[in-house]
Amino acid sequence: MQVIHPEEIPAKPVVTEGAEKTAMRQLITAEMGAPTFAMRMFEVEPGGNTPLHDHAWEHEVFILAGSGELRGPDSAQAFAAGDAVFVRPGATHQFVNTGSEALRFLCMIPVEEPSCR
Repeated sequence: MQVIHPEEIPAKPVVTEGAEKTAMRQLITAEMGAPTFAMRMFEVEPGGNTPLHDHAWEHEVFILAGSGELRGPDSAQAFAAGDAVFVRPGATHQFVNTGSEALRFLCMIPVEEPSCR
C-alpha cells in the first residue's frame, strides 16, 4: 500500500498540440505496480484547456476545484467542483477552464494508454 502526496510529484506541462495553460501530475502509474488504472491530476489555469482529442478508452474524471466546460464538436456541458464526468471511448472532448480560479481534476484511465507511463 502507498499514500501519495500530489504536491510531492512534479507538475509537468501538457505539451500536446492544442493544450493551453495545463499541467499534469502522474499520481498512480503502472511503474508503481498499478495493473489496471492510472490516476492523473490535471491543473488548468483560468482561460486554459486540454487539447480537443479522442481515443479508444474511457475517461473517468472527478472535479476537485474550479469550474469549466466539457466540450465536444457540437456541444458543451458545464461542470464544477464535486462533479463526476464520464467521457465514453471514442468521444471527441476537451476540458476548458471557464472560471477565475485554477481548475483541478482527477482523471482515471487504463494503464495501457502511453501517457500513463
